Amino acid sequence: MARILAIGVATLDIINTVDGYPRENDKLRALARRQVRGGNAANTLVVLSRLGHRGAWAGTLADDEPARLIRDDLQRHGIDLRHARARQGASPVSYVTHNRRNGSRTIIHYRELEEFSAADFRLIELTPYAWCHFEGRNVAQLARMLATARAARPALPLSLEVEKPRPGIEALFDHARVLLFSRDYAASQGAGDAASFLAEMSGRLPGRRLFCTWGEDGAWAVDESGHSLHAPAHRPPAVVDTLGAGDTFNAGVIHGCLAGYTVAETLRRACRLAGEKCGHEGLDFTPPP
Repeated sequence: MARILAIGVATLDIINTVDGYPRENDKLRALARRQVRGGNAANTLVVLSRLGHRGAWAGTLADDEPARLIRDDLQRHGIDLRHARARQGASPVSYVTHNRRNGSRTIIHYRELEEFSAADFRLIELTPYAWCHFEGRNVAQLARMLATARAARPALPLSLEVEKPRPGIEALFDHARVLLFSRDYAASQGAGDAASFLAEMSGRLPGRRLFCTWGEDGAWAVDESGHSLHAPAHRPPAVVDTLGAGDTFNAGVIHGCLAGYTVAETLRRACRLAGEKCGHEGLDFTPPP
């Protein structure tokens, strides 16, 4: 299988499970509480490792106890941390309210730790990697990283996750071969559905593979020829935990592209993989064959 490099953040997730989401100013007793390692790119690498790939994570780690939990969990999943950089400060934390009734999650994220920089990225030898995935944040630095990657290895496939409407992020789109859009980003651009959003984006970004998830309606994609594709959401017997479903979908797309699947097959398999994850707590689940 392939060696994959991912650049992004890794967090401590503090998850409180409740029986129904609280109203403002409510006092509610949690049914359960757990602490796990989170972060979009880190989650994607963990799922890719369960699909047989070898992942390396590039990001920053603090010098506190949560950072040790983050490091230990990534290493437990076989993630290479040679490119991680130590920074002074506190680890980023996501406070997650998990609704047991429907598996939904509401996240409040706190971060003050300095992010991975373009100077850090230039120290990475890209030759061993078959794919490089970027979390769409820290836009100014990320623009330099993408330019560095394209100059160093023009044929290296680059993917970009576009989760939030960050200022200037659209300038990054031309650098990536595969773009992974969230429903939140599409909605921020005035789109009412994934198909019309991707059709517009395909006109601006010809020759690329574009994907957009749309919750219970499944996901859409546009292939290099501009053909629009749809796959329904895969519904597990019971929705247990949706935290990390988008990161799992992204892993499915990267895996499909590396395996040489068509865009239609990649989309279908990624939807199934994300659906299977929703039927399990966390990311320690067995991917479907």
